[in-house]
Amino acid sequence: MDRIDAEQLLREYADGRRNFSGLDLSHLNLFEANLQDVDLRGCDLTGAYLPYARMDRANLQDAQLKDADLSHARLQAVKLAHANLQRANLSRALLFQADLCGADLSDAICQTTDFQSANLSYADFSGATLCYAKLEAANLESTCFKNCNLFRSQGGEFEHSLYDRRTIFPDGHRLDG
Repeated sequence: MDRIDAEQLLREYADGRRNFSGLDLSHLNLFEANLQDVDLRGCDLTGAYLPYARMDRANLQDAQLKDADLSHARLQAVKLAHANLQRANLSRALLFQADLCGADLSDAICQTTDFQSANLSYADFSGATLCYAKLEAANLESTCFKNCNLFRSQGGEFEHSLYDRRTIFPDGHRLDG
């Protein structure tokens, strides 16, 4: 897997390049980066620092984003299907109309994250924190919320989702009490 640094990525993006698929971008500092419409399919972004990044319509399918910081990032209509976002920080991120079908968000921090109208079908939120998350009109078909904290999240139809006795629902209740 070829590697480029943040400076080269941003310079080539500014010059009009959009396809960076398959690159090693792990641990890059891309704070406030403007990467709208970028193709990062299959990239390794493990531990990347992306707070306040603007990545609307980006393609991050099958990308590795374990331990990445995407807090406050704008990810509207982004493609994250089958991406690995384990332990990622998505606090206050905007993922309106995003496609996260089959994505792994286990142990992710998604406090006050906006998932409105997002496709979260078959996504795994096991152990994740989604307090105050916005889930209105999100597709939650077969979404896994086992041991997940959904306290005060807004919207969401959970009848076709997976959960267990450790799941904390939006109203604060658990199945065991």
